[in-house]
Amino acid sequence: MSKHRIVLLPGDGIGPEVVEAGRRIVEATGLPVEWITRQIGVSAVEKFGDALPEDVVSEIKACGVALKGPTTTPIGTGHVSANVRLRQELELFANVRPVKTVPGLETPYGAVDLVVVRENTESLYAGLENVVAPGVVTSIKVITDRASRRIAHFAFEYARQWGRKRVTAVHKANIMKLADGLFLSCAEEEAAAYAGEVVFDDILVDALAMRLVKKASDFDILLLENLYGDIVSDLAAGLIGGLGLAPGGNYGADCAVFEAIHGSAPDIAGQGIANPIAVILSAAMMCHHLGDVTAYRRIRKSVATISQEQKDKLTPDLGGKGSTVGLTEAIVEEVRRRVKDRLDE
Repeated sequence: MSKHRIVLLPGDGIGPEVVEAGRRIVEATGLPVEWITRQIGVSAVEKFGDALPEDVVSEIKACGVALKGPTTTPIGTGHVSANVRLRQELELFANVRPVKTVPGLETPYGAVDLVVVRENTESLYAGLENVVAPGVVTSIKVITDRASRRIAHFAFEYARQWGRKRVTAVHKANIMKLADGLFLSCAEEEAAAYAGEVVFDDILVDALAMRLVKKASDFDILLLENLYGDIVSDLAAGLIGGLGLAPGGNYGADCAVFEAIHGSAPDIAGQGIANPIAVILSAAMMCHHLGDVTAYRRIRKSVATISQEQKDKLTPDLGGKGSTVGLTEAIVEEVRRRVKDRLDE
């Protein structure tokens, strides 16, 4: 069986610790992999003078897939976000963030099972900022017909592939009538091709924030432009217990990069207590993308088994006293058991 060539991007802070966990889990499934390790973020700036070296982009283009750790972006100064640049240079236009309650780690918000589909290349993240006068800065929001239709089409196709029944466009078209109005109208037009198969509706982003907290089960797939998607996906992650449980994938026409949605957490880096579950679940998404649905199921079910039956292994952010390595090892052993017993096939 030929090996999948996967670029491994450890990143900054806790990145190397949790990405190593993801790597071990993937290997435990038996998926044949050749890893190509590259540096991005602060570590790359220090070594190469660039947060996103050219060889990283070219390597991902050649392999078509990467598993990535979080990177640190200076606030208000310093280098441009490696994440934003990576998404733009590879045109990873769709950011998918499944938000699902992890068994054994239920929260007061009830059972949550929704997917945030976020446009990944424009909006305020286009990076068009200017100082127009002392003390006056403009930041330009860019919404295009092309990008809006593309992400809407992706959301409806995702619903079809995963058997989901509803797509809700999230906007502020009552205020930004042209920009958000364009995003909404493109979604409405794309929805017409799925009438009778996928229900379509829309909601103001502020109303969504309230309704997610009150009853997240009202929603299935959320379709958002870039900034709203960034904010709402963090809010949604809070409903299931935090960013440490929320995986993510970035998809383009030719490449996909999988990563947790949390940051680099430099305050706990090197202490061995970082929660690896978000990256592990992101690795599961990667396996699915590579065509190994059984590996995807085994990883998700292994996480669920450990989170219910071995709570002592959980990291401190989840109320346990375990370590990154200890929790990873427990999940690895459960994956191996499932492989041996031919479960989830």
